[in-house]
Amino acid sequence: MAVFRSGLLVLTTPLASLVPRLAPILTSAARLVNHTLYVHLQPGMNLGGPAQPQSSPVQATFEVIDFITHLYAGADLHRHLDVRILLTNIRTKSFLPPLPSSVQNLAHPPEVVLTDFQTLDGSQYNPVKQQLERYATSCYSCCPQLSSVLLYPDYGPGMLPVQPLDVPLPSTIRPASPVARSAKQPVRGHQRGAVGGTFDRLHNAHKVLLSVACILAQEQLVVGVADKDLLKSKLLPELLQPYTERVEHLSEFLVDIKPSLSFDLIPLLDPYGPAGSDPSLEFLVVSEETYRGGMAVNRFRLENGLEELTLYQIQLLKDLNPKENEEDKVSSSSFRQQMLGNLLRPPHKRPELPPGCYVIGLTGISGSGKSSVAQRLKGLGAYVIDSDQLGHRSYAPGGPAYQPVVEAFGTDILHKDGTINRKVLGSRVFGNKKQLKILTDIVWPVIAKLAREEVDQAVAEGKRVCVIDAAVLLEAGWQNMVHEVWTVVIPETEAVRRIVERDGLSEAAAQSRLQSQMSGQQLVDQSHVVLSTLWEPHVTQRQVEKAWALLQKRISEAPSDP
Repeated sequence: MAVFRSGLLVLTTPLASLVPRLAPILTSAARLVNHTLYVHLQPGMNLGGPAQPQSSPVQATFEVIDFITHLYAGADLHRHLDVRILLTNIRTKSFLPPLPSSVQNLAHPPEVVLTDFQTLDGSQYNPVKQQLERYATSCYSCCPQLSSVLLYPDYGPGMLPVQPLDVPLPSTIRPASPVARSAKQPVRGHQRGAVGGTFDRLHNAHKVLLSVACILAQEQLVVGVADKDLLKSKLLPELLQPYTERVEHLSEFLVDIKPSLSFDLIPLLDPYGPAGSDPSLEFLVVSEETYRGGMAVNRFRLENGLEELTLYQIQLLKDLNPKENEEDKVSSSSFRQQMLGNLLRPPHKRPELPPGCYVIGLTGISGSGKSSVAQRLKGLGAYVIDSDQLGHRSYAPGGPAYQPVVEAFGTDILHKDGTINRKVLGSRVFGNKKQLKILTDIVWPVIAKLAREEVDQAVAEGKRVCVIDAAVLLEAGWQNMVHEVWTVVIPETEAVRRIVERDGLSEAAAQSRLQSQMSGQQLVDQSHVVLSTLWEPHVTQRQVEKAWALLQKRISEAPSDP
């Protein structure tokens, strides 16, 4: 069966009956669509009648919102799919204007339309498929050669209950009072509201938060997107998508799911953002984690003479398969952890390097644990070249950098035995860019030459992978000597703690050392693989083994040189 890049899933079964069938429906859809799956809710629609069905408003009740959450939670098992539940026909009671008669444009026009609608005999009944295609094209912009598939009986009832579930779905919106509310209770609409977050690698938990906000808002939704100082405390901030990229993905999703809304996407630079100062806002959507922040926003508004916002607290989406050290909720932090060891960008082609040897440049800020990663790679079979040791060799009496350094900095940098006093030399160049450049212009080319000789030695010994361990790999321009740059990252606070403990420096001296180097972010921006030693040693080992296994796969699949 053909696989399509984008599809539209039209769900016609009443929601209560649909819940037990949803997982197999999504599994069937995921076999047919491999990128974007739009979902259109039209419970009770009949595709088997003579009349062409029309899209009709679906009242926004707590049941509808809970179902949307349940669908996104189920979709999390198919993370290759970008699922988007369309909200154009979902209306709050207080705002029920007629549905737009024009066709809604979608960012990824569906190539196939799917439905859970059941024909009497379970066949791919052509009149029903024609009705489905006509319905889809009357609502949304679809590809000209639109295909259609009736998912029943592929997802078939089998052992599934066909009766509606007696147990209601978990509440998406935490009730504001202990008084029980009905699932059929309509949701109140507002003119304008706000929601905020980092929205890194837009995932299904984000989509629940945004969907609730879009259902509640009828005119405008202000979306605060965390940036700058608010990102510093994030786990693995170096792997966060840039602000512009996050906004681009967010904007496309929002316009797709509810184009009738006006969206104002702005950088969130402090904990209050526009929610703390905009008098026109009526509500704020928060998660369980950010509820206290929402309370703080309301206190701030009261202090400044503004009315409190209605807070809608959204339950977190649970991650059904969290790995060690990952959160038990669907989160961007876990996704960033899962990126560790993966290839982030295509390797460099280096025809000038010796054939048969793949060269990795390993770098990281001081205290990152780079050398321990080098030793782990050595244990897996890599030939490790320590650039610090090459530096020592170059500085030694008779070494290739010895005489030029003495001539440039004078004999007062020497010990009595004639060796270079690296502490004295270091104090001479530290904080003095001109002097430092004189030194690096002498030493870096020498170390690079020695490293190339070491690579040749690795080839002679039959090693397939060579690792150049170098803190200054990118500053020195040595990336032209490697196929891939691997960077080890660590939070700066942890790096300072390690430097103080390891080298006996003061915190100020440790911070000064870090500030004289390229930042972790600058290194990651030019890296192919990122690792982190933030967790227990066995977690680091598992990361390194994962990166090594993926590297071996890349090497084995790479076309051989002619």
